[in-house]
Amino acid sequence: MAGTDSRKARVVALPRALVGARPAHWRIAPVEPGRTPWYIRLILAAQRRKYGSALAPTLAWARLPRAFLALTLLYRVLDRKDARLAPGLRALVQVRVSQVNGCAYCVDLNAAAALERHVDAAKVAALAEWATAPAFDVRDRAALAYAEAMTASGRGVDDAVFTHLRRVFDEDEVVELTALVAFQNLTSKFNAALDIPAQGFCAMPRAKGDS
Repeated sequence: MAGTDSRKARVVALPRALVGARPAHWRIAPVEPGRTPWYIRLILAAQRRKYGSALAPTLAWARLPRAFLALTLLYRVLDRKDARLAPGLRALVQVRVSQVNGCAYCVDLNAAAALERHVDAAKVAALAEWATAPAFDVRDRAALAYAEAMTASGRGVDDAVFTHLRRVFDEDEVVELTALVAFQNLTSKFNAALDIPAQGFCAMPRAKGDS
């Protein structure tokens, strides 16, 4: 894990060469920020203020700007301050979905978010072993089991997983969790398919033996 306290300090600025060119580790050329609609430029400006640089996926999503605007608004609803799920749990779920989908960028960003939300670094590092690691409580395990069942190819959510989930989460929490997992699957699969690189938010290793 990075040893600094602020997220901005952990960010590695997006290299200028990534804009308007196709580096070896990108599968498409990122969009030049100046050629994006005004609302995408506003989002990019907000990212620079918060993180110190534009976030790499935005420069891919900018080819479909209205979809990205809708995606941004959806995430703001899911990650609102009065969300039913605790901030640390939300970040852990997002990291685990990203690990299963092999999205280095999403693991990087969401692991850093987990640390900012005061999740212990050892717990984040042990996320692939959540079923047996003592740091995870009953709510963590129920949420992560459900997230994995939703995410792993060819698996699906069986009655046993859902019954266990309902023992510890109410129906509103279940819907919120389901929406978060679905959102993270969309974004992590998008980034992984396009091979969008991590930006150095947090040195989180990929999980071993993920599907």
